Amino acid sequence: MTASLEQRIDALETRMALIDLTSDYCHGFDKRDIDRFMAIWWEDAVWEIGPPFGNFEGHAGVRHAVLDILWPAWAMSTHYTTNLRLTSASAEAIEGVSDVYCIGNTTDGQAQTVAASYFDSFTRRDGTWKIARRRVVMQHFSPLVGITLSAPQ
Repeated sequence: MTASLEQRIDALETRMALIDLTSDYCHGFDKRDIDRFMAIWWEDAVWEIGPPFGNFEGHAGVRHAVLDILWPAWAMSTHYTTNLRLTSASAEAIEGVSDVYCIGNTTDGQAQTVAASYFDSFTRRDGTWKIARRRVVMQHFSPLVGITLSAPQ
Protein backbone atom coordinates (compact mmCIF):
# COMPACT_ATOMS: atom_id res chain seq x y z
CA MET A 1 0.00 0.00 0.00
CA THR A 2 1.35 3.40 -0.96
CA ALA A 3 1.60 6.00 1.80
CA SER A 4 -0.53 9.10 1.39
CA LEU A 5 1.05 12.50 0.88
CA GLU A 6 0.13 13.42 4.48
CA GLN A 7 1.84 10.26 5.79
CA ARG A 8 4.95 10.96 3.75
CA ILE A 9 5.10 14.57 4.97
CA ASP A 10 4.60 13.40 8.56
CA ALA A 11 7.46 10.90 8.13
CA LEU A 12 9.78 13.63 6.84
CA GLU A 13 8.78 16.08 9.58
CA THR A 14 9.28 13.35 12.17
CA ARG A 15 12.72 12.49 10.86
CA MET A 16 13.78 16.14 10.95
CA ALA A 17 12.43 16.56 14.50
CA LEU A 18 14.44 13.54 15.67
CA ILE A 19 17.59 14.81 13.96
CA ASP A 20 17.05 18.15 15.74
CA LEU A 21 16.69 16.37 19.10
CA THR A 22 19.98 14.53 18.62
CA SER A 23 21.67 17.79 17.59
CA ASP A 24 20.17 19.79 20.48
CA TYR A 25 21.55 17.19 22.90
CA CYS A 26 25.06 17.99 21.63
CA HIS A 27 24.61 21.75 21.35
CA GLY A 28 22.86 22.04 24.70
CA PHE A 29 25.54 20.06 26.52
CA ASP A 30 28.60 21.52 24.81
CA LYS A 31 27.43 25.14 24.87
CA ARG A 32 26.20 24.76 28.44
CA ASP A 33 22.66 25.74 27.52
CA ILE A 34 20.62 23.90 30.13
CA ASP A 35 17.27 25.09 28.74
CA ARG A 36 18.08 23.75 25.28
CA PHE A 37 19.34 20.49 26.77
CA MET A 38 16.32 19.96 28.99
CA ALA A 39 13.87 20.74 26.17
CA ILE A 40 14.73 17.46 24.40
CA TRP A 41 13.55 15.23 27.29
CA TRP A 42 10.06 14.26 28.42
CA GLU A 43 9.41 15.05 32.08
CA ASP A 44 9.44 11.29 32.85
CA ALA A 45 12.47 10.47 30.67
CA VAL A 46 15.20 8.03 31.66
CA TRP A 47 18.86 8.67 30.82
CA GLU A 48 20.96 5.55 31.27
CA ILE A 49 24.56 6.74 31.07
CA GLY A 50 25.89 3.81 33.06
CA PRO A 51 29.37 3.56 34.60
CA PRO A 52 31.10 5.66 35.68
CA PHE A 53 28.26 8.20 35.91
CA GLY A 54 25.00 6.36 36.61
CA ASN A 55 21.37 6.40 35.49
CA PHE A 56 18.96 9.31 35.92
CA GLU A 57 15.17 9.62 35.89
CA GLY A 58 12.90 12.54 35.11
CA HIS A 59 13.81 16.14 34.54
CA ALA A 60 15.17 16.42 38.09
CA GLY A 61 17.51 13.48 37.53
CA VAL A 62 18.69 14.66 34.10
CA ARG A 63 19.26 18.20 35.41
CA HIS A 64 21.18 16.81 38.41
CA ALA A 65 23.37 14.69 36.10
CA VAL A 66 24.29 17.67 33.94
CA LEU A 67 24.63 20.43 36.56
CA ASP A 68 26.09 18.45 39.46
CA ILE A 69 28.08 15.63 37.84
CA LEU A 70 28.93 16.12 34.17
CA TRP A 71 29.53 19.85 33.73
CA PRO A 72 31.65 20.02 36.90
CA ALA A 73 33.74 17.13 35.48
CA TRP A 74 34.17 18.62 31.97
CA ALA A 75 35.84 22.00 31.42
CA MET A 76 34.82 21.80 27.75
CA SER A 77 33.46 19.23 25.33
CA THR A 78 32.48 18.79 21.70
CA HIS A 79 30.07 16.02 20.71
CA TYR A 80 29.62 14.69 17.19
CA THR A 81 26.57 12.48 16.71
CA THR A 82 26.24 10.54 13.46
CA ASN A 83 24.79 7.43 11.81
CA LEU A 84 21.25 7.99 13.10
CA ARG A 85 19.05 5.05 12.14
CA LEU A 86 15.35 5.05 12.98
CA THR A 87 12.87 2.21 13.31
CA SER A 88 9.20 3.01 13.62
CA ALA A 89 7.47 1.21 16.47
CA SER A 90 4.22 3.12 15.85
CA ALA A 91 3.02 6.53 14.68
CA GLU A 92 3.87 7.89 18.14
CA ALA A 93 7.00 5.89 19.04
CA ILE A 94 10.30 5.46 17.21
CA GLU A 95 13.47 3.65 18.23
CA GLY A 96 16.78 5.16 17.17
CA VAL A 97 20.44 4.31 17.34
CA SER A 98 23.32 6.70 16.65
CA ASP A 99 27.02 6.90 17.33
CA VAL A 100 28.76 9.67 19.21
CA TYR A 101 32.33 10.84 19.45
CA CYS A 102 33.18 13.36 22.14
CA ILE A 103 36.46 15.12 22.76
CA GLY A 104 37.20 17.58 25.51
CA ASN A 105 39.08 18.48 28.66
CA THR A 106 38.13 17.34 32.12
CA THR A 107 38.39 19.97 34.84
CA ASP A 108 41.77 18.55 35.90
CA GLY A 109 43.12 19.59 32.46
CA GLN A 110 43.23 16.08 31.01
CA ALA A 111 42.22 15.81 27.35
CA GLN A 112 39.73 12.96 26.90
CA THR A 113 38.13 11.09 24.04
CA VAL A 114 34.86 9.17 24.29
CA ALA A 115 33.14 6.95 21.72
CA ALA A 116 29.68 5.54 22.38
CA SER A 117 26.36 4.58 20.88
CA TYR A 118 23.02 6.10 21.87
CA PHE A 119 19.97 3.83 21.90
CA ASP A 120 16.93 6.11 21.97
CA SER A 121 13.21 5.76 22.47
CA PHE A 122 11.50 8.81 21.01
CA THR A 123 7.81 9.43 21.64
CA ARG A 124 5.37 11.94 20.24
CA ARG A 125 2.89 13.43 22.67
CA ASP A 126 0.36 16.05 21.59
CA GLY A 127 2.25 16.45 18.32
CA THR A 128 5.70 16.99 19.88
CA TRP A 129 8.63 14.56 19.70
CA LYS A 130 11.06 14.20 22.62
CA ILE A 131 13.36 11.58 24.11
CA ALA A 132 11.64 9.17 26.48
CA ARG A 133 14.73 7.02 27.11
CA ARG A 134 18.39 7.22 26.11
CA ARG A 135 20.74 4.35 26.87
CA VAL A 136 24.45 5.06 26.39
CA VAL A 137 26.81 2.22 25.54
CA MET A 138 30.44 3.34 25.71
CA GLN A 139 33.11 1.84 23.50
CA HIS A 140 35.93 3.83 25.08
CA PHE A 141 36.54 6.68 27.53
CA SER A 142 40.24 7.38 27.30
CA PRO A 143 42.74 10.09 28.19
CA LEU A 144 44.76 11.66 25.40
CA VAL A 145 48.12 11.49 27.17
CA GLY A 146 50.48 14.38 26.43
CA ILE A 147 47.87 16.38 24.53
CA THR A 148 46.49 19.73 25.64
CA LEU A 149 43.33 20.99 23.99
CA SER A 150 43.18 24.77 24.02
CA ALA A 151 41.53 27.60 22.14
CA PRO A 152 43.49 29.19 19.27
CA GLN A 153 45.78 32.03 20.29
